[in-house]
Amino acid sequence: MVPPTLSQRSPSPSQPSGKGEVGDLKSQLRQLAGSRAPGVDDSKRELFKKVISFMTIGIDVSSVFGEMVMCSATSDIVLKKMCYLYVGNYAKVNPDLALLTINFLQRDCKDEDPMIRGLALRSLCSLRVANLVEYLVGPLGSGLKDSNSYVRMVAVIGVLKLYHISASTCVDADFPLTLKHLMLNDSDTQVVANSLCALQEIWGSEAANSEEASREKEALISKPVIYYFLNRIKEFSEWAQCLVLDLVVKYFPSDSNEIFDIMNLLEDRLQHANGAVVLATIKVFLQLTLSMTDVHQQVYERIKAPLLTLVSSGSPEQSYAVLSHLHLLVMRAPYIFSSDYKHFYCQYNEPSYVKKLKLEMLTAVANESNTYEIVTELCEYAANVDIAIARESIRAVGKIALQQYDVNAIVDRLLQFLEMEKDYVTAEALVLVKDLLRKYPQWSHDCIAVVGNISSKNVQEPKAKAALIWMLGEYSRDMSDAPYILESLIENWDEENSAEVRLHLLTAVMKCFFKRPPETQKALGAALSAGLADFHQDVHDRALFYYRLLQHNVTIAERVVNPPKQAVSVFADTQSSEIKDRIFDEFNSLSVVYEKPSYMFTDREHRGPFEFSDELGNLSIGAESANDVPAHRVEANDKDLLLGTSEKEESVGASINGSAYTAPLYDTSSLSITTSQAQPGHSPHASLAIDDLLGLGLTAAPTSAITPSPPSLKLNSRAVLDPATFQQKWRQLPLSTTQEYSLTPQGTVALTAPQALIRHMQAQSIQCIASGGQPPNLKFFFFSQKAEEASTYLVECKINTSSAKAQINIKADDQRTTEEFSALFRSALSNFGIP
Repeated sequence: MVPPTLSQRSPSPSQPSGKGEVGDLKSQLRQLAGSRAPGVDDSKRELFKKVISFMTIGIDVSSVFGEMVMCSATSDIVLKKMCYLYVGNYAKVNPDLALLTINFLQRDCKDEDPMIRGLALRSLCSLRVANLVEYLVGPLGSGLKDSNSYVRMVAVIGVLKLYHISASTCVDADFPLTLKHLMLNDSDTQVVANSLCALQEIWGSEAANSEEASREKEALISKPVIYYFLNRIKEFSEWAQCLVLDLVVKYFPSDSNEIFDIMNLLEDRLQHANGAVVLATIKVFLQLTLSMTDVHQQVYERIKAPLLTLVSSGSPEQSYAVLSHLHLLVMRAPYIFSSDYKHFYCQYNEPSYVKKLKLEMLTAVANESNTYEIVTELCEYAANVDIAIARESIRAVGKIALQQYDVNAIVDRLLQFLEMEKDYVTAEALVLVKDLLRKYPQWSHDCIAVVGNISSKNVQEPKAKAALIWMLGEYSRDMSDAPYILESLIENWDEENSAEVRLHLLTAVMKCFFKRPPETQKALGAALSAGLADFHQDVHDRALFYYRLLQHNVTIAERVVNPPKQAVSVFADTQSSEIKDRIFDEFNSLSVVYEKPSYMFTDREHRGPFEFSDELGNLSIGAESANDVPAHRVEANDKDLLLGTSEKEESVGASINGSAYTAPLYDTSSLSITTSQAQPGHSPHASLAIDDLLGLGLTAAPTSAITPSPPSLKLNSRAVLDPATFQQKWRQLPLSTTQEYSLTPQGTVALTAPQALIRHMQAQSIQCIASGGQPPNLKFFFFSQKAEEASTYLVECKINTSSAKAQINIKADDQRTTEEFSALFRSALSNFGIP
């Protein structure tokens, strides 16, 4: 059967077929508006449901606004709720319609039914229309004095809404003082809690401008108020208890007796069924006892059982939140939780994010007494069907070994992992064996015997391959096939996409050359040649550095590349102690779950690296993307990079800009090498045939790029501008000029590493404050300042690498010099990528 065409299909019953159906709804509502016949409320309900469903799916039903208001004249609370929902939705976008609702909402605020009074007051305050503020003061004043607690509760939150619409109106009506009276005297705990919440926000905002508000804010954490809340805390709801406990954390007791009194009052809160209450109570205990070392340790012992109970009960999401806090405590005091390590064993039905956190905790609590049991358990996870968890478990075993607990047994386990026929297990084990050899060189004989049996063709992951190459270079004397394995890897240089692997390969073949020169000489030449032609700048620079080092003095090169090594005693921690302390201070917040302080993900200027506005969103600075770059070859002539240092300096001197990607300049007094010295037969180390490794002539002179002379405008090379000021100026200043510019082919190629452009422009006294995007679309924000005066230039540079086009938007404090700066910016951009 042929399906009907689009025009033949019947419309969905939940959607109107056109404007006619909305018109029908309007006429039906008008007919029912004044009717008092039996069953009319049921008919209204059906029509109201249709209107709400249309509104929900985005259909404009504002044309029935008047009819909806007229039909709201009923005692049916369901109709009232739907009408208030409709009114609140359209009042925000159409203030003129909101004015029509004032009369019936004010009338409902005086209804006999307290539920209707509360709902009407809530809807009235939710209109949030600035020119209707005068209509809110009267109903709010009546609501705060209402005999029903529900109405008072709604009125308290209504005061906070009024404050955000018009702070002066709220303060002038003395609503904060009324809320304070309710907070200290109302019999309903929810009214008290709402009053506390509203006052904290109002006085917190007003404290900067009013001394009275500042005093009132401080009075909230005074002893009488704190004890008043603590004595009533059992009456509060769970949400209100958390609010009170957050307030108690800010209170500083006068002596230790007061600390113990507060802890005794809150002791039973540790047994609460709600995890939020338990965590808030724990935060109070921890903060109160920070200055009392012995008591603080006892607090850890006391809170251990409630936390472990919460982990084992509740949903996986709750378990993860509690585990995050427990992990923070374990990292601060692992010895206290070392006997409870079995609580951190993974269950088969737990999600992977919970298992991963438990593995970190098992690593943290490991010590001499429990290492064997923990490592045995972790080794079981290595065969887990979840590959991510299997990887994490192997890493956990390695971390425990690096902590010097039962190293002998752990090394044996890791070597067994290398013999497993699973690529990801082998890969993780190789990385860990490398780290172990750096810390325990005495295990090299046993480890190398197993590593030597692993084929490099079976290792595909970049980090694992880099680890294997490092061992081939470091222990090439003990591995008979090391030079030949490295040679086969160099032959496949162009097929290797990871820059990390290519960097390790260069270093490994250099090390192997100094230990086994005859077998490695050919491989070294091929590696240096491939490295100099490599597209990735780091690989290119390292190959050039090694080549020049060998040219200068082979003995010095050996001391630089292959010096006597000392065992690594401590591996760097990923987080500083200051960051960890900051997270601890923000206990019972998202900071613990995210494992970063709140300023890193809440404040505008710290919303990710320089992600401080919608306009500059998703931008970063100071960290280049870690994605691997394919090993393309540079097509431009690189002979100038192989010149002697003195000739190189002459070339740079003739050029206007020093590109950030040219090879680093050396001290010519000690390392100056002429072209004649670089020829075979003239080098003091010609017996090793170092100069012939690449087979490149060194007599060709470089072709200097002819660049236009820069404008006369002088810029401050040490210009400083903070992100907030940049954002403010960018919004305030008018656009001075917009231009489109074509990039040079060399510049387009160099933009594979966007950090190159940042360094290049910095050399021209043009600083980058933010950068982002993904190829081919890149975005940079630059700023610069005049050398003679405090005049700032702001630049937005959008680059499309596929079309080799750059769009430049410039804003400036001094509009008169915009053209000069624009010419200077274009000149700097034209030189980008030219050595």
